[in-house]
Amino acid sequence: MSNASDITRRAKSNLAFALHILPRERRDDMVVFYAFCRTMDDLADDAALPIVQREQALLSWREVLLGGFAQVTPLQAQVIDLRERREIPNELLIAIIDGCRMDLEPRRFATWADLDAYIWKVAGAVGLVSIRIFGCVDANSEKYAVALGRALQLTNILRDVGEDLANGGRVYLPLEDLERFGCTENDLQKKCVGDAVLALMDFEAQRANYYFNEAEALLPPRDRKALLPARIMASIYREVLMRMRRDGFDVFHKRYALSSLQKVAILLRHWIAG
Repeated sequence: MSNASDITRRAKSNLAFALHILPRERRDDMVVFYAFCRTMDDLADDAALPIVQREQALLSWREVLLGGFAQVTPLQAQVIDLRERREIPNELLIAIIDGCRMDLEPRRFATWADLDAYIWKVAGAVGLVSIRIFGCVDANSEKYAVALGRALQLTNILRDVGEDLANGGRVYLPLEDLERFGCTENDLQKKCVGDAVLALMDFEAQRANYYFNEAEALLPPRDRKALLPARIMASIYREVLMRMRRDGFDVFHKRYALSSLQKVAILLRHWIAG
């Protein structure tokens, strides 16, 4: 477990924090899965490596999961073991890899449908794997996971607008939405939240809030306890979204996040509520 545990501990992410609430066996499995996701994301974003090498590394992982390599790394062996024990559909893991491959070079998403297809790979598939590790039994938990994935990823996109622009000029906001509010990529590059940018950001925040509400409505009572880590994640990210809106989306000059104490308060609130 050391390799996966080290990767998860170093990341200090909201998901890694929320995993503390899980029973030991499921927490250990989620640590392996998180390490897989983190590794795929890091491979796609490693600016120190040429794009060709990054893509080859991701493709090698893809081939391993498809059974193409006899020799595997310790983390790859853990992921394969996890997949077999938890009966995780291989196509979900492949989708996560393919989603990270989409990040190798800056791309644009013409429409919300285009962005949503990307979000399904990098967030929806992650949620669908997670609910299997959490031990969910209700079929509606899959709908919950996909809706929450949209909400979380949209929140990430809004929070990271400035960082994504600095990281190779990436723009994840749908171009049709920029056009709708009379906003250009140059407006975003100026790092100034004028009326057009503010209207655009608020529109996307409302879309994220819609999916937070949809996920909450879809939460199956039978899996309420199993989905506790996901509910904690939802509360953390929704608070981040609310702070951005209250603050006029000052995303070019600050990174919105909750303190460890604030996260603990959210965790305890959910744990007490059950």
